[in-house]
Amino acid sequence: MVAVLLVLLLALILFGAGFALKMLWWIALAVVVLWLLGFLVRGTTAAGGRGRWYRW
Repeated sequence: MVAVLLVLLLALILFGAGFALKMLWWIALAVVVLWLLGFLVRGTTAAGGRGRWYRW
């Protein structure tokens, strides 16, 4: 009985980790897309150069 519970617990943990990793890949993809869009649509400064679109 304990072995069955351990196997079920292991399966639940691995399923949760797999779902979390898949979500992290989607979040990483969204961040890269936003970064590229920000890089491409950044404005110009008063001196005519390309300004930074981020504040840091």
